[in-house]
Amino acid sequence: MAEATSSFFQYKGKPLVRSGDTLYYGDMKDPYVVKLQVKSKQLQGDLEVADKVTIQLMSTDPDISPRKAIVKSSEKPSLYLAIDIGCVWLQKALKEAAKQKD
Repeated sequence: MAEATSSFFQYKGKPLVRSGDTLYYGDMKDPYVVKLQVKSKQLQGDLEVADKVTIQLMSTDPDISPRKAIVKSSEKPSLYLAIDIGCVWLQKALKEAAKQKD
């Protein structure tokens, strides 16, 4: 049986899901995911490009409040930089969570 995450776009082996100006990076079954929110865009030619993106490393624990779920937060001037930072944060957080389980 195929996993549900296989139907999502994958970036570096993790699902990347978009809803409007918000993107979620990571698997909700993992202890952490990254939330990327496009705060503003500018027009470059015929294309809208994000020029202000908020990144949040969030816990997926359903027992904690959404406000306390935010582990790290930052703002970057492009979606590429935001995804790049978010990917690093997620890898480190998942590695630390795996160490704590052992």
